[in-house]
This record gives sequence, C-alpha cells and structure tokens, in this order.
Amino acid sequence: MFGKNYVGQLIDRSAENEADRRRFLRSASAAGLGVVGAGLLAGMPAAGASEKASTEANAISDSAVLNFALNLEYLEAQFYSYAVYGHGLPGSMTNGSGKWGGVKGGHAVPFKTRSIREFATEIAKDEYEHVAFLRSALGSAKVSQPAIDLSSSFTAAARAAGLIKKHQTFSPFTNENDFLLGAFLFEDVGVTAYKGAAPLISNKTYLGAAAGILAVEAYHAGNVRTALYEKGLASAANAISAARDSLDGPSHDDQGVTVNGRTNIVPADNNGLAFSRTPGQVLNIVYLTPKVATSGGFYPHGVNGQLHTSA
Repeated sequence: MFGKNYVGQLIDRSAENEADRRRFLRSASAAGLGVVGAGLLAGMPAAGASEKASTEANAISDSAVLNFALNLEYLEAQFYSYAVYGHGLPGSMTNGSGKWGGVKGGHAVPFKTRSIREFATEIAKDEYEHVAFLRSALGSAKVSQPAIDLSSSFTAAARAAGLIKKHQTFSPFTNENDFLLGAFLFEDVGVTAYKGAAPLISNKTYLGAAAGILAVEAYHAGNVRTALYEKGLASAANAISAARDSLDGPSHDDQGVTVNGRTNIVPADNNGLAFSRTPGQVLNIVYLTPKVATSGGFYPHGVNGQLHTSA
C-alpha cells in the first residue's frame, strides 16, 4: 500500500534514534508492514553501544505503560470475542511474563440488530489486533493475560450503578442492549486511559502507536454511545458513567450519553478535550473499588506488570 520511501520517512520522523527505528520495524513488520519493513530493516546501520543503553533505559518505563495497556486490551478483546464468536482468544495470544489467568464467564450474544452485530464484529477484530500489536511491540517483555472475570464483575458494576437490586444479576451477554451497556463500561475508560498514558511515554514511536489505538478506541466509544442513545438507554448509560466517576476519585472525568437533557455523544471538558485518567484511576474502575487495591472486579488477582495498584 505504501512505498518504501514513504514508510522510511514516516519512521524517521517518529523514532528517536536508530535503535528505536530498528526495534519498531521488527514489531511493525510482524504486525503488518511486511516486505516493506523488512527491506528497510536490512539497510539500516547498527546502533552504537551508548545508543542501545540509552534506549533500553527509556524502554523500561515505556514497556511498563504499554504492558498496562496490554492488560486492558486483554480484557476488551476477550469481552468482544466471547460476545461475537462465543469463545475467547487463542492461548498463543495470552502468554508472557507474570501470572497467567483464564477467563470466567462469557458467551455469544443473541444479537437481533444486524448493524450492532456487524459493529461488534468489527470491534472484536480491532481489539484482537491491538493485543497482537502490543505483544509484538513488547516482544519478550510482554506480560501474560491475568485472570479475567466476565461474570460476577458485571453484576457488581451494575449494582454499583443502581441498574439492578442486590438479589439480581446482570450479564452483558444476555441481549444486545445489555451488551451495549457492558461495552460502554469499557470503551470510555479505554479512551481516558490512553489519553492519560500519553505523557508517560518517552519514545516517540511508541507514543504514535498509542495515539493510533486511542483514536480507534474513541471511534468505538462514539459508536457505542450513539447506539445507546438511539435505543433509549441513555439513563442506564448515565448511571454507569456516574458510577465510574465515583470510583476514580474526586475529579470529574466522565460524562453520560446525555447532559442536562441534551445529547452528549462526545464527552469533553470545557476546552473540547477528551478526559484523562491515570493508570491508578483506571484500575479503580476495573477493580471496582474507590480505594487503593491490587486486585478486584474484572481482575480478581490483579493485572500483570509494574503498574498494578489503584489510586
């Protein structure tokens, strides 16, 4: 699709040094640049010892951020895979360092609306590719999938939002309306997570990749919010938004599908900017606790990697 010169210029602009360029080309080639990336890689000079040391020092913090993102992508990819196909990711897509865990719950959603089924299928593909890309970019530094709960965690979240009573249960796999509410719980969090992580990434190549994933997650979120509004589910979505906002601390980092009775498909601050969350705030939501914790909710044994404690 792209000529060799174009790709070379793109990487030159985004990579900080020769070592960055070589590392990214290795992962990008595996993720899709193919022959073009491989050809460029062969013609690049080797990095000096000082460059390698400097790059590795930067990669420590960057890999921690990317591994944090990978934990979130495992959760989203498994959710959509079960919803669309009735099964999760293949085992070869979940191994790595740290304690590996399986997935509890999840099954195919009996979609009634063609557009929602097709949209869900597209998201499932995107999330699968996010996992594949991050794993490739991280290489041997990638973390394994932690234990994921797609069953009791949704019931706890629905109770926290006031959508169900204490004796009731909630599953996003029951029907397409509940599926959309489950997707809404994740998608807005993903956008704010990548926005908040951006300043923590020092490597320009990785930052560009994270920005690309953020854009896709924002497209997903906008479509989910639109579908919820059109189906008359704004009130339920707003309750989920309020619950998320109460979990991540005193700051106001969330907005419902409607605000003051008006449509609000794009949540933004007074400057028209997307909200940000720190890794700790994100973990408050997925652990389903407003307190400092290392596990809970969707991750019963916590996430893998250095960033694993909520705020």
